[in-house]
Amino acid sequence: MGEETFLPIDAAEAGHPDLTTDVLVVGFGAAGTAAILGAREADPDCDILVLERAGGPGGAAAQAGGIIYLGGGTAVQRACGFDDSAENMTTYLMAACGPEPDERKIADYAEGSVAHHDWLVDHGLVFEHSFSQETQMETVGTEGLIYSGGEDAWPFNELVPPAPRGHLIQTKGATGWLVMKTLASAALGAGPHVAYDTTVERLVVDDGVVVGAVARRQGRREVIRARRGVVLAAGGFIWNDEMVARAAPTLLKANWKVGTEADDGRGIQMAQAVGARVKQMHAGEVAFPIIPPRKLMEGILVNGRGQRFINEDTYNGRIGQAALYGEGGDVFLVIDEASYEPNWMGIGASWVCETPAELEAEIGLPAGSLEATLDVYNRHAANGEDPMFHKVPSLLHQLTGPLGAFDLRIGKIPYAVFTLGGVESTTDGEVLGLDGRAIEGLFAAGRTTSGVAAFGYASGLSIGDSTFFGRRAGAAAAARR
Repeated sequence: MGEETFLPIDAAEAGHPDLTTDVLVVGFGAAGTAAILGAREADPDCDILVLERAGGPGGAAAQAGGIIYLGGGTAVQRACGFDDSAENMTTYLMAACGPEPDERKIADYAEGSVAHHDWLVDHGLVFEHSFSQETQMETVGTEGLIYSGGEDAWPFNELVPPAPRGHLIQTKGATGWLVMKTLASAALGAGPHVAYDTTVERLVVDDGVVVGAVARRQGRREVIRARRGVVLAAGGFIWNDEMVARAAPTLLKANWKVGTEADDGRGIQMAQAVGARVKQMHAGEVAFPIIPPRKLMEGILVNGRGQRFINEDTYNGRIGQAALYGEGGDVFLVIDEASYEPNWMGIGASWVCETPAELEAEIGLPAGSLEATLDVYNRHAANGEDPMFHKVPSLLHQLTGPLGAFDLRIGKIPYAVFTLGGVESTTDGEVLGLDGRAIEGLFAAGRTTSGVAAFGYASGLSIGDSTFFGRRAGAAAAARR
């Protein structure tokens, strides 16, 4: 797809509209669903039209684990005995979501998180008031709260008291499908007009103001006029290899794309074509599913030089980013017999040897490298210390033979990636132009934007950010006259 495909068309050239609405929402995933509800709440009488490329609602969120990142003292956190505050949540997110995190969005998100939890509950989501320490992803039970961003690991546990903020609705395993089924049902109950199997091709402008879009449905071209605003909630760009190669080439090394084929950057490119600026286009989340079981964190992660590069007890996505961006995917987990279990995907050790020297030779690490790393690690672990990476003492012990190693190189384990960059927007979803001013009539939310997660990530931020700022964008569009 060349960028010329997305050049806007002038309203006069587009001709008489086939359809007219107040608010036009492009995409019926998490952000689009929330935009519908936000628009309806802002103006119960406004007309809302939703255009969705697929045959039904859901988007990438329906395929996700379904964690929703919420904090500041939600009912679930309080019931599970965890104290949290908007200030502590902001401090954590500012540290975890950088470099160059969006302080305005983070502060608003943290301040409004408890109310957003209650809003989600009011729209049908049910969170069990129970906690699981074992995982950073969806649980095997129905627990409603987990640590999903390394909040209990260094360096974050030294900034503020740790508090789990990963919220899961009450069902076993992946919950994204149920999150979206529930929220989409609420959105449809708000009475929008919906056109499925419809692809938006370009925006319509009138003297610099976005006033609608041109779409194609069942081979037929349609011009839609939006009297108040267009909300782009069309996903990210992980499925557009050409766009990824230009903006985030590191992600092309990975072997698993997270999202749908509609995550092709169409919304971002249409916004750019009307003068929108973008942020953090190089950034990507790298889901790296090592645990559960948590016991595997007792091992050490080493790179192709036999050296540790991160604390093993941190968030898997943080490890994945470090492994892909920093180590080129050349990574191994070394563990002893006392801590060994296959991981949740059934992946086990690729090598087992009696000594570090034998293991490093089998893996192909430089001679003496793993021996030296283990010597330093074991010396401090004997005292319950990890001065290099500060792993929590409860996961520290000396690693002695026999030793095993998990092959965590790309192709041996999933490096599941999606993009984090997108158009720059205000906390109300207004899309900003190259001059820093809002582009009149254009709003965006979800992975079409650069959101709370500027580069670093915590599981649940995508659905949390998409629904929180999707509501804002829909409301702002509906309020525009």
